[in-house]
Amino acid sequence: MAISQIIANITQYISEAAMRIFGPTDDAYPAIGIQPFTGEPYDKRRDDTW
Repeated sequence: MAISQIIANITQYISEAAMRIFGPTDDAYPAIGIQPFTGEPYDKRRDDTW
C-alpha cells in the first residue's frame, strides 16, 4: 500500500468523524412534551424507612 493511499484513508476517516460530530442530527425521537405526574406525593411520616 502506498503512502499516499494511507494518508488518503486517514484523511477520509477523520473527515467522516468530523462530519458526524458537526453535521445535523439524525435522531428520530418523537416530540412528546411534558408528561403529567402520576405518582404519589412524598409523605415523610409514611416513607421514612427504606
